[in-house]
Amino acid sequence: MFRPCIDLHSGKVKQIVGGSLSENPETLKTNFVADRPAEWFADLYRQDQLTGGHVILLDQSNENKAAARSALKAFPGGMQIGGGIQLENASDYLDCGASHVIVTSWVFHDGKLDIDRLSALISKVSRQRLVLDLSCRKKDGHYYVVTDRWTRFTEMEVNSETLKWLSDYCDEFLIHGVDVEGLKQGMDLELIQLAADAEAAPTTYAGGARSIEDFKTVYEISRGRVALTMGSALDIFGGNVSYREVVEMHNRRKSHPLQ
Repeated sequence: MFRPCIDLHSGKVKQIVGGSLSENPETLKTNFVADRPAEWFADLYRQDQLTGGHVILLDQSNENKAAARSALKAFPGGMQIGGGIQLENASDYLDCGASHVIVTSWVFHDGKLDIDRLSALISKVSRQRLVLDLSCRKKDGHYYVVTDRWTRFTEMEVNSETLKWLSDYCDEFLIHGVDVEGLKQGMDLELIQLAADAEAAPTTYAGGARSIEDFKTVYEISRGRVALTMGSALDIFGGNVSYREVVEMHNRRKSHPLQ
C-alpha cells in the first residue's frame, strides 16, 4: 500500500537526502523544492483518498509550522505529523487535523528510550493516535534508532523483540531507512523484511523507493504487512515515477489485496 508524504523545510515542500540532515544548513542536500504550497499536496492526497501519509517538519521555523498546519487543515484526519513533536504541542497538531502524531527524539532523548515521557504522551493523546518513528541506520551489522535529524545513534536496536514490545505503546511505526533515504538507489530490503517478520504494529517504510515495481517487491517480501512511502522518485517531486500510476496501483491493491 502507498502512504504519501509532505516533507517541509523552511516552509517549502522539499525532498532531501536523509543522511545530509544536520545542524549546519550548508550540508543539506536537496533533490527537489516544490513551487506549490504544502496544502496543495495535502488536497491532492485528499482527493485521491490516500489516508495515513505523513507531514514531516525538517526544521522548527515559524514558516515551517505554518505550512504544516495548512496541510493538516486541507486534509482533516487524513495525515500524520512528525518532527519536533513533544508533550506540549502534540494536542495542538491533533486539533489542527492530524490523525496521529509521530514522535522520535522527544521520547528517545539522551540516546535512550524514556518510558516516562512515552507514557506521559500516551496519557495526553492516547496510544491510538501515536506513531513511533523508529527511523534507523546500521552500525556494526545492526539497526539502531537515530534521532536529532537522524544524526545521533541511540542505544535502541530495531529488531523483532523491540518492535513487538513497542507495539503496546503506539498505533503504528514509521521507519525510514536513513542510509538510503532520498538517494533513489534502492530500498533497504533487509530492514523491510525485519519489520514484516516481527508481526508487530502496522509499519510504513520510507527510503530508496524508485519504481512501481518496488511496491510489488515490498508487498511480496512483507506479505502485505508493510506500507511504502515514495518521495523523490515521484513526478510530483521531480522524479520519473508517475504519481497517477502509483495511485492506480494502490487502488487496485486495495480492491484485490491478494493479486
